[in-house]
This record gives sequence, C-alpha cells and structure tokens, in this order.
Amino acid sequence: MKNILLTFLSFQAIFLSAQNDSLKTMTYSAYGEIYYSYDFENPSNHEKPNFIYNHKRHNEINANLIVMKTNFNNKNSRANLGLMTGNYAQYNLSSEPFWAQFIYEANIGLKISKKYNLWLDAGIMPSHIGFESTISADCWTLTRSILAENSPYYETGLKLCYTNKKENLNFAFLVLNGWQRIKKPNYIQQPSFGLQLNYKPADKLIFNYSNFIGTDKPDSLKSLRTFHNFFIQYEPTSKIGLIAGFDIGTDKYNSNDYGAWFSPVLILRYTLNNNMKIAFRGEYYQDKYNIIIKTNTQNGFQVSGISTNFDYKINEKIVFRIEGKMYDSKDKIFKNNTNENFSFTTNLTIKL
Repeated sequence: MKNILLTFLSFQAIFLSAQNDSLKTMTYSAYGEIYYSYDFENPSNHEKPNFIYNHKRHNEINANLIVMKTNFNNKNSRANLGLMTGNYAQYNLSSEPFWAQFIYEANIGLKISKKYNLWLDAGIMPSHIGFESTISADCWTLTRSILAENSPYYETGLKLCYTNKKENLNFAFLVLNGWQRIKKPNYIQQPSFGLQLNYKPADKLIFNYSNFIGTDKPDSLKSLRTFHNFFIQYEPTSKIGLIAGFDIGTDKYNSNDYGAWFSPVLILRYTLNNNMKIAFRGEYYQDKYNIIIKTNTQNGFQVSGISTNFDYKINEKIVFRIEGKMYDSKDKIFKNNTNENFSFTTNLTIKL
C-alpha cells in the first residue's frame, strides 16, 4: 500500500511541475459507496453467492467501493490514476497480486493524429464491455446484473480509439493481457484482443457492440474464448428509459470440447421527479457447461433473476438507493440447498 501511495503522489508531482497552462487540465474526484445487504439464506460466513462480486457481504454495514482519482487531460495527452478499496476490490481482484488489488485505473494516452480524433491509450482501464460499471451511481440499478458480474470490469493493455467529428461514433481496438487481468498469468503467453463499436444515431438512442477474442486458460489447452456483448439504450422521453442487452460466449469446458454461455437482460427505468427514480430488471444467465460460473450440478448454472429499486437524490452529490432481488435456479445451487435466493440491499453513494 505504501508503494501505491507513493505512485499516486509521484503521478501528481509530474504534472504539478509542468507549465501553468497544463495545471488547468488536472482534475480530482472521489467516490464512496456504503451499503447494507441482507440475504435471506442467512449465510454463516456473511458471503453472498459465488457469482456475485459487488455488495458481497450479508447482514453488515460495509464499503462496496471507495475511489480517489486524479486525471490529466489536454489537447494531445491524457492520463488517469485511481486508487480504491472496498468489497469490490477485495473479491473481484482476489486473483491479482496484492499490489494490483488497490488500483482502480492507471493509464496514459497520446493523440496520434493531427487530422483525426485518434488516441492510443496504455495501462489499466475500465472494460470496453457492457453498459454497467463498478460505479453504482452511474448504473440504473443498485446491484449489477449476473451478466456484468461475470464479464470484465477492467482490463490491461493497449487501446486504439477513434471518435468521428460528430462525436456520435466511437471505435476501439484493444490488445489485452487477458480476460479481466492486470498481471498476465504465467501459463498464458498468447495475447487477447477486443473491439468496440458505439453508435449514437440520436440523442436518445445508443447502439453498442463489444467483443473479446483470446484466452483465459493455459496455452497447453489450446483454448480460444470468443465473447460478444450487444446492448441498446433508448430513452424516448425524459421520464422513460430502456436498456436491452445480450451476451454470448464460447470456450472449452474440458480439454477437447467447446460449449457456450449466454445472458439476456432488460432494464426499465422511470423518473418520478427530479429527485426520485424507479427501475426494474429482468435477466437470465445460462452456463450449463460451467465455463464461467462453477456449480458442479447436473444442469450447471441456469438462473433467472428479477429486481426492483428506488433511488432518492438527496442532493447533487449524494444518492440513497434501495433494491429487492430474487434469483431462481434450475438446480439447487444456493447455500441452503435451495433453488431460490432473495436479498435486500440499500446503499448511499457519494460523488465528490
């Protein structure tokens, strides 16, 4: 932790020594999320199901994510550094080296064309996949979908990205260390790749396609993972919004055979007034070959879920959220050997 803090201070010192014009491009921000969640399975170890990584702890007040960030941005260069702690970092980065588990973001970028809005970024970055991020306040629902929890939240590598003059079309090509990896595992030498195409034909409509092609298994298995993420976000009025998403992926589930997993999700949001919103989510996730989510049951992971949440904006920086959620599984995969799981979560998000 000492080395990470020194890196954070060094990052700031580099830019504080620059000319005065550059200082105007430095920004600082902070985000905090305190929550309480109750799982009606009442797990004795206080941990919710193994396919959940955010709001993981049962029946205790805890911090899901606390982030401090500094950003530098001017005409031809940019950089980001964010440090974090909380349950998200504890559980979702548990396979990373200890020094990496506190890094939320650490990247630099250069504009490589005078004529076009073309950038090359390198480092640890937010994932190019999906419509949900680690920042609950930026998501329509309090908790993440199963789809989001089991696809990359972050990635490490190189990203070449282009934005057109109208700023309604974005394209990115990525070379990555792997499927949600900071440190590349010793048993993997092959690179992984990603693409993203984001198109906004109108202010109220967004189309997005993202993919991942690479591996998360030892080179000796000669396994190729392909993954595709699609979503549409449509807000026909200032009060009504809809997100429809679909993920599908393939990979080896043993040394010889390939299988697939997929997940559709639908979210509806309604704005009651300037301070209050409600949202409903329906989802289904099928991974019967246990490629992504291990159950060791006859039918693998086949779970549907519904949730509803209410948001109340206390002021421009603080939002209170509350959500009820139910999962229904084909097999008895939950802690008390049941097919169903119910939970209730509240949180307070603060953006500075």
